[in-house]
Order: sequence, then C-alpha cells, then structure tokens
Amino acid sequence: MHELIKTHKTIPFMRYRKLSWLFSGLLLLASIFSLSTNSLNWGLDFTGGTVIEVGYDQPADLSSIRQTLDANGFGGAVVQNFGTQQDVLIRIEPQEGVKAQELGSQILNLLQAESSGSVDMRRIEFVGPNVGDELTEQGGLAMLAALLCILVYIALRFEWRLALGAVGALAHDVILTLGLFSVLGLEFDLTVLAALLAVIGYSINDTVVVCDRIRENFRKYRNSTSEETIDGALTDTMSRTVVTSLTTILVLLALFFMGGQLIHGFATALLFGVVVGTYSSIYIASSLALALGVSREDLMPPEIEKEGEDLEPMP
Repeated sequence: MHELIKTHKTIPFMRYRKLSWLFSGLLLLASIFSLSTNSLNWGLDFTGGTVIEVGYDQPADLSSIRQTLDANGFGGAVVQNFGTQQDVLIRIEPQEGVKAQELGSQILNLLQAESSGSVDMRRIEFVGPNVGDELTEQGGLAMLAALLCILVYIALRFEWRLALGAVGALAHDVILTLGLFSVLGLEFDLTVLAALLAVIGYSINDTVVVCDRIRENFRKYRNSTSEETIDGALTDTMSRTVVTSLTTILVLLALFFMGGQLIHGFATALLFGVVVGTYSSIYIASSLALALGVSREDLMPPEIEKEGEDLEPMP
C-alpha cells in the first residue's frame, strides 16, 4: 500500500478525467460554434449609441421608464439613476438616420407624456463606434496579457507542465463563459468584461493552491504514482475549495437577485465563472498536467553540489 493511501482516503478524481475531457470538449465545441455563428450581444460600451440625461422633479420610477421605452421601439435601453433618484441616465442603441438631438427630443416627449411631473433635458451625447472598437481590442488584449503573465509566473514558480494546465483551464473558463452569453443572447458590456477578468483571477488562485499541494505531495510521497499524488493533492485542498466557492456563490446570488439590472450581467458571468473555475481547477488543470507527463522528478528541487565533494580523499 502506498504512503499516500496510508495517511488518508483519497478521492479518485483522475479516474474520471477522460469523462471530464469529453464533457468539457462538448461544451467548448458548443461555445465556439455559438460564438462563430451568433457572436455576442455587444452592449452600448462596444457598439456606440446615444447617452441622454434627464431630470425629474420627484424620484423617478426606472422600471416604468424602461417599459415606456420598450413599448415605443427603444428596447434594450439602459436606464439608471445618475447621482440622485431624480436624475436618470438613458443609453440608447444607435438609430439609423436619426440624429442625437432628434432622438433626445423623442425620448423627452415620451417621458413627459408618461410622467405626472416635469421632466427636463440635461444633456445629450453620442458615443461613436470607434470607441467601441477600441474597447473591444483593448479588452481582448487585456485578457491575453493576463493569460501570458500567468503562464510565465506558474512556469517559473512550479513547472511548465503545470503552467500549461493552468492556462488551459483559464482559457476553458473564459470560452465557456463567453459561450454562455452567446447562447443565451445576454448583453456583453464592460461590467461583463470586468467579471471575466475577475473569473481569471479567481480561477488562477484556486489553481495555484492546487499546484502548490501537488508539488508538496510529490516531494513528500516518493512511492506513489503521479495519478495518486494528484488525487491526494486535490483531496487535501477540497475542503478549502468548497468553502471558498460556496461563500463566493452566496454573495453573488445576492447580487444576482437583488443587485438590479445594471450588475445583472456582472453577477451572471461571475456566478457561472466561479462554478466552471472550481471544476476546471480540479479536472482540467490537473489532468492536463498529468497528460503532459508531470512527475516527481520534475518538481524536485535541484541538488546543490557541495564544494570539495568531488575531490578524491587523500591517501
């Protein structure tokens, strides 16, 4: 019986790694297919549009404003308070052949007709698509830079096989989260992009903890196979992973149900990302490292040759 099994009963995670690869592969194919055919439902931060600020003489009913805009052909408008409950910021998708001033007058007339009090126009701004293109490019570069830095860090800190497994797990999480938004047609804006970067940070934190325990177990249990050592490391960190994930999910559920429309996409991306990130830390990062052939010899510290060790003894 191996040393690893003597200390505690391990959960055989790696026994089901091929099943997890099949499951993840199907989800990845579905996500990539949806992204290539349906793309993403880009928000106004990326597509451009018109920003209108209006002021009420009493607290504004945001849900009523949204219903009024939806009923008059302005579906998908973003409505939020701006500073006070009397100030409202409205973001409208680009309207072909309609100037910003004309659009502002239409919106103002609609709101005045539905309101029992007075509604004043504060400002009208047009955000062009060039800003959206720049944000799209910079957001993609930010995620690529994050993945590259993580790859270099883990390769230097642990071992290149673990680094490739960690980055593969992160790419897995990002693609599946993007696929969820593509399949469901959810709006993708800057808050969702921020959530994606947060998912990368959360997932890599989990993965680094697992990698550290894998390295420790390889050095501690010399007679165990690579699969048994990784199973032991995942079992050791399971309680920490479950507690961290559950507490994070509880907070995100509160944001999802009570945070309002503005952060609904943010909470959705984080909720899905935390669940997928927890799964990938266990089954994707570790199993990829195992498939690449990580072993005890790869993670042992280099032997330092002592001075004078190779000298022959004096006769």
